[in-house]
Amino acid sequence: MLNLQRAAESTCSRSAASSGRVRVNARSLPRSSVSARVFNRKVTPPDAPKGEIVAQGREWLETILSRFGPIRDRAQTVTTLDFEKPLLELDKRIKEVRKVAEDNGVDVTPQIAELEQRARQLRKETYSRLTPTQRLQVARHPNRPTCLDIILNITDKFVELHGDRAGLDDPAIVCGIGSMDGVSFMFVGQQKGRNTKENIRRNFGMPQPNGYRKAMRFMRHADKFGLPIVTFVDTPGAYAGKAAEELGQGEAIAYNLREMFGLRVPIISVVIGEGGSGGALAIGCANKNLILENAVYYVASPEACAAILWKSRAASPQATEALRITAPELVRFGVMDEIVPEPLGGAHADPVSAFPAIKTAIMNTYNKYSVMSEAEIKLDRYAKFRALGQFREYVVKAGDWRAADKEREAATGVHTKAGTWAASEAEAKYIEQLVDGEERWEQLVKGREAWTNRPLQPPGLARSGIMEVATATVEVRRRKQAAAGANGNGAAAAKAPAASATVHA
Repeated sequence: MLNLQRAAESTCSRSAASSGRVRVNARSLPRSSVSARVFNRKVTPPDAPKGEIVAQGREWLETILSRFGPIRDRAQTVTTLDFEKPLLELDKRIKEVRKVAEDNGVDVTPQIAELEQRARQLRKETYSRLTPTQRLQVARHPNRPTCLDIILNITDKFVELHGDRAGLDDPAIVCGIGSMDGVSFMFVGQQKGRNTKENIRRNFGMPQPNGYRKAMRFMRHADKFGLPIVTFVDTPGAYAGKAAEELGQGEAIAYNLREMFGLRVPIISVVIGEGGSGGALAIGCANKNLILENAVYYVASPEACAAILWKSRAASPQATEALRITAPELVRFGVMDEIVPEPLGGAHADPVSAFPAIKTAIMNTYNKYSVMSEAEIKLDRYAKFRALGQFREYVVKAGDWRAADKEREAATGVHTKAGTWAASEAEAKYIEQLVDGEERWEQLVKGREAWTNRPLQPPGLARSGIMEVATATVEVRRRKQAAAGANGNGAAAAKAPAASATVHA
């Protein structure tokens, strides 16, 4: 113990002699402890790294942290389409020129500006003359913004909701409540993945039946609380696996189609990638259908169409052109209502610039329906789909409709007595005969509607199997009655002679 006290005293005395800032009172403390008080002073530890070493350490730390910062350059693993390769080569050349100029201290700003202008012009020309097959490739680009990307970037707040109230939750369908400019919306969309792992979890954006039931659950929630609905369509189609068919895939889609026409809130649908078949339509029965500039919408994928009609998937480019799946053609046919412009080079090249355009289009469309009543909103949705389709009705000789089209285009035409245009005198006469026949029939059945209208079936008889069971029951009853009648007639004939003999006796 004495040695410990002496060591403490000698140490403190040396420190006091060197700095003059330490006071030690070892006598007044117990022999087993030593107390020291150091005044505030920045003392550099002897093993502290020097200035050069500190700079190197800071540089090393910044190198590590830079991996977690925002991406400055385009990653080398980004998918590049075939027609985009000249654009990529030009971008690489610009970067190389800029790097060489910085290393050598040469000012090449005019040359770089000229190359950038040339790159913008080339990109504009390339994307202005894309073929339907190339637009399909852009719509399927793995770096294209997904449903969640768009929702999280256009909303002020967003809360994702899960479950279909039947114990299942399909990750391929994303639902939630979000707000834009102070207005709350119900968002429903189909979600794809960025890589193989995400695509497997999201089932490559192909919903199961429980996904569509989940979507309808939250659409009803929005209808109950008066929230406008925004749907994002991005799917190659509904999942067609065995398990999906066993769970009622067709019924789930058909149920959504029917129920969406009865919702009292406005529905705005945006096709952000590819919209395939009934899988897209199950959340696409909207008042307004918007589509991004490079998105596609089809009843069957071009590969499936080529396999059915041309018996080969190699004919998919021909099928892509025949299906009319691009945005301008869909708007021309009335299937889509408005095209949302994308930044130069597509939404996959500059997604940040695509988000404001999508938000603006949604809000402009919503403002048109915010002043409508519930009945007007439902009627608007019904009228939109009733007006879809283009057809012509006229008489064709021998089924040659192409020749009939040419004759009608070249004909000056005549008018019926009521003013209806017809291509020829014979067609005008035929139209008048049809109208006269309908008028005579209406006069004939006037007051006699009970003769022409069939009686209504009782409730329940229209169900599958009920009429067959009822018919079989009636037939069995008739056979029993016929058999009983035959047996009764035979017994009566046998008793009749005996009775007469008794009387005569």
